[in-house]
Amino acid sequence: MAWPRYDHPDDLAAIEATPLAARGLPATSYDLLRRAADRWPERTALTVLSDAASWRTPRNRTHADLLADVHRAANALHRLGVRRHDTVALLAPNCDELVTALLAAQLAGIAAPVNPALARDHVAELVRRAGARVIVTASPELDPEAFATAAELARQGLVDHVLLLNPTAGPTEPLPSVDNATVARLADAAADRPHDRFFGEPPTSTDLAAFFHTGGTTGAPKLAAHTHANEVSDAWMIAANSVLDDDSVVFAALPLFHVNALVVTLLAPLFRGQRVVWAGPLGYRDINLYADFWRIVEHYRIATMSAVPTVYAVLAACPVDGHDIGSMRCAMVGASALPEGVRADFETATGIPLLEGYGLTEATCASVRGFLDVRRPGSVGQRLPYQRIRIADPDTGAERPAGAVGTILISGPTVFPGYVQESAGDAHLISTQGKVTDGWLDTGDLGHLDEDGFLHLTGRAKDLIIRGGHNIDPRVIEDALLSHPAVTGAQAVGQPDERAGEVPVAYVTLSDRTVEEAELRSWAAAHVSESAAAPKAVRVLDALPVTAVGKPYKLPLRADAARRVLTDVLAGIEHVAEIDARADSGSVTVTVTLRSSTPPGAAAEVERRVGKFAVTCRVVGQPRGED
Repeated sequence: MAWPRYDHPDDLAAIEATPLAARGLPATSYDLLRRAADRWPERTALTVLSDAASWRTPRNRTHADLLADVHRAANALHRLGVRRHDTVALLAPNCDELVTALLAAQLAGIAAPVNPALARDHVAELVRRAGARVIVTASPELDPEAFATAAELARQGLVDHVLLLNPTAGPTEPLPSVDNATVARLADAAADRPHDRFFGEPPTSTDLAAFFHTGGTTGAPKLAAHTHANEVSDAWMIAANSVLDDDSVVFAALPLFHVNALVVTLLAPLFRGQRVVWAGPLGYRDINLYADFWRIVEHYRIATMSAVPTVYAVLAACPVDGHDIGSMRCAMVGASALPEGVRADFETATGIPLLEGYGLTEATCASVRGFLDVRRPGSVGQRLPYQRIRIADPDTGAERPAGAVGTILISGPTVFPGYVQESAGDAHLISTQGKVTDGWLDTGDLGHLDEDGFLHLTGRAKDLIIRGGHNIDPRVIEDALLSHPAVTGAQAVGQPDERAGEVPVAYVTLSDRTVEEAELRSWAAAHVSESAAAPKAVRVLDALPVTAVGKPYKLPLRADAARRVLTDVLAGIEHVAEIDARADSGSVTVTVTLRSSTPPGAAAEVERRVGKFAVTCRVVGQPRGED
């Protein structure tokens, strides 16, 4: 496969002159893995760290090793009865065996990775909806909570077989028992299985490859279905990047229940035989990782990485201390808005450019990318090859001209077939729930295209709160608060945050005004489905905002949350006269008015402090005589 030149926006037309069907892409993730093993059998595919402190003693596997291990694991699943349209749930933090298990599940059947940090009832609903009767989960030594959740699913009769993943390094304990299910370590179940081929029915390009859960606005878990063609085509679009070559080393630390980890840091590198260095089970949440991060980059000659803005905010404060990090060509960032202050701090501290992108699970993963040598301030980049983007009027659906804000629509080979509604046996009821019309996916995001086709995000039509790249459904928070006997109304929104991009906050109305906000905050924390959704503040209002027809209207609350946090941030600057925030077309703009006597340095200090947040801010001077 000859790679096209792709390091400039003008390369897009030349790439698309060759139809995607003529590029000879592998049909499935399995075919992609076999291709890598055939071309680079002895080249290292995976370097997996057991934890951040053990970065000098990883476990390495070649592409040939990985294929053999996937064959063994897929044959073990096949022996348990997994067939082409059966689902295998995966519930574990990242580890060496999870990579094998995920690829094997896609070969033997359909993979359904689940976040082990979700509440057990949410995990149970996802597993039930996926129809999985086999679950691959962490051993008690790797993650005792994940194991306990899987054991509870078995006790409830949701799964029949539990396969345990061992830690990447370290001793294992005696095999635990699980009520109502067979239990075995995946390594043991696969040990005697053939390694040279798969004995079941291999997938085709149109077969379902995976179900990924995604945030929504209904309060119920959603499972987005992906075909093999979805995953392979998106992975090729990401791999077709002239900034990196076949010898580039990729660093991965996002969890494998997230599409970015699968598509960007597992499948895309397979296209070019690139080595991927995987962090330990905690990934970017391992505080010890940051102390040694630049040593890891130097040691493994890391060329790129993929992370969310909060990671780069932390890395900007980690001294390079003379380590040779010249191998790092760029760092990829997405999943939530990138504050300009975070970009400036990271690039100044490290000399590594940030390459922004945009995508969503319903379009497999990535749909837009930026360029190193063509910076377009305020833009997340240009559409990827063979995908299309248009901007539609939110009310009429009519296409909007360049520069006009509207709903972002995406079409092309990465658009998903729909959400899994129900599963029974090997049948899955899948519906787009109105998200796809005539091949165009309604992203729920707002933005505009400039004259050159670069996408600019301006806000969200949907209500999702994105905390450090993690989607939080506000309905989860609202339902938790509404279960309190004194709460008569609740709305949750994202409040700008220097580290996480956004954190959840809530606004409520009460029947008993003697109830303290601290009590409501504690109540919500105890009743939400995951700790990340616990609101940082609960504020009591006389009435919640609604539209003219009585529907909840959250934009004023988002504006109020932004005003409050920036008022606190700028509290020490005496020359600030007023801070106001307004919401329009899904975006919030904060206006900071300075006193007429303000010295130039004060304005610069305001801009520096506000630049840490993903908000639009205007700093204006007050006419003299109006102090």
